[in-house]
Amino acid sequence: MSQARLPLRLILLAALAIAAVFAIGLAITTLNGLLELIERISAQPLWLRVPLIAFAAALLAAIGWTLWRLARPARTPALSNAVAPASRIQVEQRINALRDRQADTAALEAELAELDRRRDSGELHVALFGEISSGKSSLLRALAPQTHVDIDVRGGTTQQVSHHRGELRSGRSLVLADVPGSGEVDGALHEQIARDEALRAHAVLYLTAADLSRSQDSEIQWLASFGKPMLLVLNKVDQYDDAQRDALLARFHERYAASTQSILAISAGGSERHERLLADGRRERVERERRAEIEPLRDALEQIATRGPQALEPAREAAVLAEVGRRGDRIARETAARESAETIGKYTRRAVVGALAAVAPGTDLLIQGALATGLVRELARIHGIAVREIDVDALLARIGLTIRSTSALVLAIAGNALKAFPGLGTLGGGMLHAVAYGLVFDSLGHALAATLAERATLDPDDIETRLRALLTAPPRERIERIARIAADGARGALHREDSTG
Repeated sequence: MSQARLPLRLILLAALAIAAVFAIGLAITTLNGLLELIERISAQPLWLRVPLIAFAAALLAAIGWTLWRLARPARTPALSNAVAPASRIQVEQRINALRDRQADTAALEAELAELDRRRDSGELHVALFGEISSGKSSLLRALAPQTHVDIDVRGGTTQQVSHHRGELRSGRSLVLADVPGSGEVDGALHEQIARDEALRAHAVLYLTAADLSRSQDSEIQWLASFGKPMLLVLNKVDQYDDAQRDALLARFHERYAASTQSILAISAGGSERHERLLADGRRERVERERRAEIEPLRDALEQIATRGPQALEPAREAAVLAEVGRRGDRIARETAARESAETIGKYTRRAVVGALAAVAPGTDLLIQGALATGLVRELARIHGIAVREIDVDALLARIGLTIRSTSALVLAIAGNALKAFPGLGTLGGGMLHAVAYGLVFDSLGHALAATLAERATLDPDDIETRLRALLTAPPRERIERIARIAADGARGALHREDSTG
């Protein structure tokens, strides 16, 4: 006869009672000892009592500080907004890897070649920015007089970046990249052109002939963020009186002194047209050349040039390599998307053909299970995500439950798709299941690829959510494409049977 066991609740109550008694006893003993210690210290002479009290206070403070250090949450170091620039070797390795994946890397390679060419040339490269009518063309003619520049007083003549070579007083070559303003090239194209030239240049020159608008202010702050020496130059100062010029320069210093190396006032010269009234009452159009006064700008450019390649090249190289790295990341994402689409199409066709070829009950499930494992592993490899066998098995088990719960809807969708191919519906359930399997693999592949691209991990929850949405509302184009694959496979099988019969 078995002995009766005590309920677990009584055992827990007894354990708690014993622990409570022990805690109370420990507290009483500790308090008692503390009172005895205080009494003994009080009985000591003053010369001994004071050091003992100081020692006890210091000991308690040390214990408290230690407990606080152990109990407080770990401090996480703040993350810097700046991204560490990739090295030249890392960038070249990335380009080689992309080339091996049949990606178009010509633009990245050309950027590196231009980086080397500019470094070896010893020239000072300056990106020239400014809006329409700021006088860029006149300034180019003043700094690079040998370069032919057409000046259109109506504005808006620059449609692409042009490079103009001049020479500094020290004899060093000066290359000015004339960047079109936002009024000449719109939107994303202007931003990309501006970014490229700002990154490639040793210095940035922003030219204006008046106070700056809000958009110009934003552009200056954006250009300053590249960390290049920046000159803010007020042009056409001969058109202002002294008070107006000083007021403008004062506003510029107040706003941009922290983000620019120098704020200058010049007159780039150039031609100007005006009408004059003759004595006989006729009006005559007159064009005249204004004298260029750009010595302050020449001095500022010389000051930048005297830093030498050792000071100027590292920042320029780091900026260009970082941009090449960003473009490489974009190309890698595009390449992964292309390879994913090809892989999904390949496994979808295999799933359809496997379903059509199944000859025994349950055989198709074995075929599709092996294909599903292959699909997951290949997509993970494309996106550079390491996966374990146990994770793949767990994911497919979970996906299997999702597919079974939506199987009726998937079969109904497959049946509707077959209506677009008269005569194939008479081939029996094989065609229906082939289209259903194709839809499942296409949906699973797109769900996997999207999760891996966005989350860089095999997230079962996200994959299942995406898969369920794709299975319940697949785009018409996908359904028709899968049905066409099944139809071609079925026709091929009939043709082979006829030829062998």
